[in-house]
Amino acid sequence: MSRRGLHPRGWLRRFADPAIGLALCAGYVGLLLVTEADLGPARDEAIYTTAAERYGSWFELLWREPDKALQRGAIDHAWSYNHEHPGLAKSVFALFRIAQRHGVLFEDETTAVRFGGMLAAGLLLWLVYAWGRRLFGRLAGLSAALLLAGVPRLFHHAHLAAFDVPIVTALLWTTYAYWRSLRSARWIPVVGLAYGVALGIKHNAWVLPGVLLVHWVWMAAAEWRARRAGAEPALSLRPWWLLSMATLGPLVFVASWPWLWHDGRERFLWYANFHLKHVHYHIQYLGTSYWRPPFPWHVPFVSTAFTVPSTTLLLGLGVLLGRARAWWPLPRPRLRGGPEPDARRTDVLLLGNLLAPMVVIALPWTPIFGATKHWLAAYPFLALYAGEGVRRVLEALGRLLASRPAPLRAGASGAAILLLLAPAAVETVHAHPFGLSYYGPLAGGPPGGADWGMNRQFWGYTTGSATGWIAERLPGGGRIFLCDTLDKAWWMMQADGRAPRNVRSQWNLGAADLALVHHEKHFAEVDGQAWVAFGTAAPAYVLTYDGVPIVSIYENPRRARAREARRGGSSAKRPAGSGPPSTR
Repeated sequence: MSRRGLHPRGWLRRFADPAIGLALCAGYVGLLLVTEADLGPARDEAIYTTAAERYGSWFELLWREPDKALQRGAIDHAWSYNHEHPGLAKSVFALFRIAQRHGVLFEDETTAVRFGGMLAAGLLLWLVYAWGRRLFGRLAGLSAALLLAGVPRLFHHAHLAAFDVPIVTALLWTTYAYWRSLRSARWIPVVGLAYGVALGIKHNAWVLPGVLLVHWVWMAAAEWRARRAGAEPALSLRPWWLLSMATLGPLVFVASWPWLWHDGRERFLWYANFHLKHVHYHIQYLGTSYWRPPFPWHVPFVSTAFTVPSTTLLLGLGVLLGRARAWWPLPRPRLRGGPEPDARRTDVLLLGNLLAPMVVIALPWTPIFGATKHWLAAYPFLALYAGEGVRRVLEALGRLLASRPAPLRAGASGAAILLLLAPAAVETVHAHPFGLSYYGPLAGGPPGGADWGMNRQFWGYTTGSATGWIAERLPGGGRIFLCDTLDKAWWMMQADGRAPRNVRSQWNLGAADLALVHHEKHFAEVDGQAWVAFGTAAPAYVLTYDGVPIVSIYENPRRARAREARRGGSSAKRPAGSGPPSTR
């Protein structure tokens, strides 16, 4: 090692970026852990937690009796549950659950199974910083990571034992490794390994090779033209990265999913067919409840504009358009200013990965999967441009104040950074724990989202925000109709002490003491059913977010009177502020 490398400043330069990335990762995971208990388990989480329980039992059997665990019967018993999705993410959930059962790290099971998703979110910020620093500098990379952390929908999903944030991390890792491999051969195997991880998490990974191949053809054509014009070779035109993805990717995918170890071809075809012909979910968009294709093509673009903080959008789109010379496909005599494309055509790669997840959802034959979580993979690329936007604003401010005293320049720069980064952070704090009900300034906030007729929530997770009122209303126990919340999700809250253990779920609405209605358009009929069953149209309690009803809870008056009679008391008064259902 050189004397320079041994010098403290050399060490500082060498480890500064890993330290910043690690701090971003650890800080975000810590924030998610502190706020995790505010979110009730979602429908999908309940299913994935059950899968993690089965996988965990199999891992323990594999540790004790590997020969028995590798038999087909043992594999199918554990891994056939929820085989609609690959096993890698759920395996991580299972391992952290095993750690919790042995008294390591976590106080309760829900936190344990969710930790894998939180860790993926922290690593996502680290990746965004690392790439942003290489593209635009340290300030841009750090700003990009912080702006991404301040996307309320992503912050919400980052808490969950689900696949939506882990697949974003795996896709970004694969794309970053591909970009590095164009200049460094040691990154070639990383591309395949990262892609295998993406395949092992979710089927979103199927699209990525096509996106990368389009970029590579574009880049290779430009390189070939440059060589014909006499330029020195700038990079290799051999697609070793594609061979890595085609070999290592499937190996990691199969190795991480024991369900494919027997009858693998038939089972993979079943899995692929399931998602190619996926059932359609109910999604409300601009006042219409869609439950079969075609989805309006503009859904992902309008929804992004409505749910990504406006400062992040403006910064990202401003830089993207300002770099048009670097990605515009046609002759560019009229495009003035902005950078010329680099040899790797990086802007084409970033733009392609930003658009691809949204374009897939916009296609008329795509099944109606859900809301913004299905194109979250676009947001890191928007954040990279937004981070560069922060750097450009500060650069312009520095030129404007070049003749001013240094303290004034420093103060102005600090104020500018605060003004650019704070809005996203403030909106994210305000959105929690109703991240799926959040709408930004362009929509008019959550009330504007309701007035526009946008999807208000899904998965039934908001029951977790009403458990305190439920416990107060039923101190002696009772039965509750849970609407969109699964029994398993309710049991998870009870096991962790987040819901009263003496209140049981009841799917016969007329026999329930309380009935929840999650405010989604396709649950409007449950309101009417509760009115008929309970003989009242007035909810006993309405959970709201910025005045927008999120959950209404009806109380069975017959059971309430019987309960009061047993206690020898009078009828309970309705809580202040309750009233008829909102017309919003």
